[in-house]
Amino acid sequence: MGLDGFNGLKALVVGDVMIDAYTKGVVERMSPEAPVPIVNLKERFDRLGGATNVALNLKALGAVPFVCSVIGNDTSGERLLQLMTDHGLDTAGMIQSSQRMTTVKQRVFNGDKQLLRIDEEDTFDLTEEEHASLIHAFESRLGDCDVIILQDYNKGVLTDRLIKSIIALANERNIPVAVDPKKKNFFAYQGVTLFKPNAKELRDGLGVHAETIDELKQAAIDLQKRLHCKYLMVTLSEQGVIILNDGDFYHIPAHPRHILDVSGAGDTVLSVAALSMAIKKDTKTIAELSNIAGGLVCEAVGVVPIDKDKLLKEYNRICHE
Repeated sequence: MGLDGFNGLKALVVGDVMIDAYTKGVVERMSPEAPVPIVNLKERFDRLGGATNVALNLKALGAVPFVCSVIGNDTSGERLLQLMTDHGLDTAGMIQSSQRMTTVKQRVFNGDKQLLRIDEEDTFDLTEEEHASLIHAFESRLGDCDVIILQDYNKGVLTDRLIKSIIALANERNIPVAVDPKKKNFFAYQGVTLFKPNAKELRDGLGVHAETIDELKQAAIDLQKRLHCKYLMVTLSEQGVIILNDGDFYHIPAHPRHILDVSGAGDTVLSVAALSMAIKKDTKTIAELSNIAGGLVCEAVGVVPIDKDKLLKEYNRICHE
């Protein structure tokens, strides 16, 4: 199997964007001022996160992404736009607002072990002006779009109103929509094509304590009925993924990996699933590719996009050995 069908697909990504900032060093002693480690700084670097990490994954897979979001009119916002430009991502859909700050997640590491995370963020909903600007940016690219991806991190961009507007516009044009949800607007995504919560989000959203695969399957069936979505895929960490579509159900177990960092894995899974769905891969293949991709990016420290060649090689090795 090849992945050439991903090449040139136009993907419109809407959601929360952020900078994933890293401070890495070595701990050799404790502070005399408080019972905390002293990190001897070795390097600092920034990476694109959230919906912009989805865009990087899409680009790495051969698609053409366009990101629509709202960020702060601040130094971090300028840094995020520069990072997008450095990675060849179009910034025309990015709205800068003086009413909110740009989200930054600062992670502090001792070698490959994370010690601390510091978040800078606003999480309130978009203002009326921000909403209007974002919808305009979205509609300007809707006519040249093969798939829409909504990446929700509960930072205020994907409001109930915006979600419903985007889904309605997409359904009018028969454009598939893939969603990575969070709890706040969990049931606002009525009528999407692919809905991809993780196990915790599934349990919290439905208020259930599903643990076994059979219990998770039943919860997924219940959620699919409530959302009227075509595909319902749930990521289960070390248990792999489950997927539902038209009565078909598959559980794809996780494959052994040397896990270093799970941050950004959900973005990768969503990107692979959305493109696979857009080119009409069968249900099981969508889950297999997404499952392998999520595991591969966890083998690196920090948020990194998927390697397309490595993904294909692993898929062919695992699924056709």
